[in-house]
Amino acid sequence: MDKHLHIISLNVPYPADYGGAFDLYYKLPALQAAGVKIHLHCFDYGRGKQEILNQYCESVNYYPRKKGHQAISSALPYIVASRKNEELLQNLLQDDYPIFMEGVHCTYPVMDPRFKDRKCFVRLHNVEYRYYKDLYRSSSSPLKKAYYWNESRLLRKYEAQLAQKATFWGVTEADDQVYRDEFGCKNIEHLPLYLPEWQVDCLEGMGNYCFYHADLSIDANEKAATWLLKEVFEKIKIPLVIAGKNPSPQLMELAHVHSHTCLVANPSEKEMQDMLAKAHINVLPAYIETGMKVKLVNALFHGRHCVVNDAMVAGSGLSPACYVGTTATAFQELISQLYHQPFTQTEIEGRKRLLTPMFNNAANAKKQVGWIWGE
Repeated sequence: MDKHLHIISLNVPYPADYGGAFDLYYKLPALQAAGVKIHLHCFDYGRGKQEILNQYCESVNYYPRKKGHQAISSALPYIVASRKNEELLQNLLQDDYPIFMEGVHCTYPVMDPRFKDRKCFVRLHNVEYRYYKDLYRSSSSPLKKAYYWNESRLLRKYEAQLAQKATFWGVTEADDQVYRDEFGCKNIEHLPLYLPEWQVDCLEGMGNYCFYHADLSIDANEKAATWLLKEVFEKIKIPLVIAGKNPSPQLMELAHVHSHTCLVANPSEKEMQDMLAKAHINVLPAYIETGMKVKLVNALFHGRHCVVNDAMVAGSGLSPACYVGTTATAFQELISQLYHQPFTQTEIEGRKRLLTPMFNNAANAKKQVGWIWGE
């Protein structure tokens, strides 16, 4: 019997040019290879139609995401209300295929009584109410703080209701446990991220700088970069390179106060990967605890030593491959020690043992097929 599956994607999943898009996009060829006939539904708000998606899907539909006041609701979080679309719902009602929703963002069908008897599955990219609470704490803009606070409040109520109505796949064990403990969810399994076909190809030996990379237009990432500059590398005169998208003028200026720190704005993907691979230490603090951080996974596959904080590795299973510090002083001590310590073949082999079975697209697609169709 053919296995047909509706997938609702919170964004157009191609190009896979940011961390969140990896899981959306690389899932498609893996599920197709596992025998699934995919009917993809994408919310498009700027990425446009992508012909490559037709290679992996039986059908691809695009829907506009509502903006501004059109998506404001007293009951629904903005990320959900902006993706409430009757055309999508009508398309889903044409058959009884299972529905797989990418993120809490796409779960409005679960709340619609017309779908109460459908098999519905949700990929949790984060515990969203906690994610927005962390954004609230990290932001310095009063307007953004008000939005993040209200969205977190609405999401907590919404996720508590949602947890009883579908089957879930979380990206970290910590997120899974929040749904079990806080929301009483009984149908949640762990499913690692889908990734490009990365191999562990870290360089042995010594690099000559530390490296932090992120989308610097995001408040939490700018806060992490600022913390590194002011609280860590101000005290130790070890070279630090920061790289990422759209840094603020203030961050640019701060990064060039000292001769041993600098910032590379808007590097190409190739330049970014080259800097990551050649660094001696990838320094990756985080202020967002929930979800799996693709930049950390990338650094573990392709970089040398990784120094992180608890929020970066919480519930990820990746802490055995990292050096974890909880304070600025701990970061200073770890970096000062590791900067003179070669990266060895033994450490590379350890990463292979950890990462290769965890991030196996074919094995994870087989798990999903088993969960959906009971095979």
